[in-house]
Amino acid sequence: MITFNEEAPVADLEWQQMREQLRQSTSLASIVLVAWQMGLWLARQIVEYELERRAQVAEHWGVCSECGQRLHSKGYVRRQMLTLVGVVRWKRRVGRCPKRCEGSQQIPFDEELQIESYQQTSMELMRLGCLLAVFLPYELAVVLLQQINGIRISDATLWQWVQSFGRQGITHLHEQITDWQTGNLPEPESLIGEIAALPLLIGADGVTVPFRPYLGNAKGKIVYQEVKVALVARLAQRVTRSGKLATQLLHRRLVAVLGNIEALQVRLELEAHRQGINHAPQVVWLSDGARGFWRLFEQSFAPLAIGILDFYHAAQHLAQVTLAYGKTLKHRTPEQWFERLRHQLRHGFVERILKEFAALQRYASTPSAAKTVLAQVSSYLSTHRRHLRYPDFKQQGLPIGSGMVESA
Repeated sequence: MITFNEEAPVADLEWQQMREQLRQSTSLASIVLVAWQMGLWLARQIVEYELERRAQVAEHWGVCSECGQRLHSKGYVRRQMLTLVGVVRWKRRVGRCPKRCEGSQQIPFDEELQIESYQQTSMELMRLGCLLAVFLPYELAVVLLQQINGIRISDATLWQWVQSFGRQGITHLHEQITDWQTGNLPEPESLIGEIAALPLLIGADGVTVPFRPYLGNAKGKIVYQEVKVALVARLAQRVTRSGKLATQLLHRRLVAVLGNIEALQVRLELEAHRQGINHAPQVVWLSDGARGFWRLFEQSFAPLAIGILDFYHAAQHLAQVTLAYGKTLKHRTPEQWFERLRHQLRHGFVERILKEFAALQRYASTPSAAKTVLAQVSSYLSTHRRHLRYPDFKQQGLPIGSGMVESA
């Protein structure tokens, strides 16, 4: 158990103040908060001590790239960094050419710590800030960051961190895509044995997102653009409280692009490879009827995957037929007809639906507008015959709705 030695207190004013606050704290919450600050203080001392210790190791100076002279040590120079535990300060050796050649200065310890020359914030703090910004507005993210470690940054600083990591991520992604396209396959992601034995689901959908028309300017009419999103995950079965089996997604990975379907395709192929598509016991493709996504499926995944058309989007097409007829049928309402068609679709009677639609197109009493819709929907169902085997899919424990993609 850690105890505070009253005989030999730490000779630091900040530490003494925190000890006094701890003594005066009465509620559990206040005790915990003060202890948290003391923990950060101790962590900062440990980090500074470790940096000072490592900085004492003798450096082996190289030669100047300009004149070839051996570099000389200029002695110890101070450095500080804003970190997760607060501002950390230390000293390290700096070397420079005796002729003062431009660009000859070297700081081997900074290179060892993987920090840049003018870097003021450590990587772990920026990562935490960016993670908070993924889920919260910048204003709330900086407040929560301050609650965690007492560090206050501005909204603009957090925005700059996000932009910096975004640029790094895009550069890294482009490098991976180039390697992928040149046949240099990346290493698959390491999967736990139980995860690797599960079926692999690939789903795709599009969502329209509002954008400002001008960068950094809120003026002007909002422009809507489509962001294409794909989900790669493992399918597991879990038992609900009512005792029924339900599908559960594990090891989820998302791919998104503000661009055309080809831009999504190469990124999705890369991620599917990383997630072990070539070794998965079963691969499932699930999306709505958008032609671009199904063209992507045929080109990239059809040899390996089972294609499933989202049941609810397929049912919407049936609803279009019943609405086109309206209330022209005396013996049934559009709602009654739709319920019957939807039931037939769900239980695998697609051929029966197609025959009914074909017969209706031949009837002289069928409204011309309805015939157009019948032809369109019949073509849609015929194109996706193989993707409408919902009883088979459910028997295999596969999902038939793309809700998990839309929620992603």
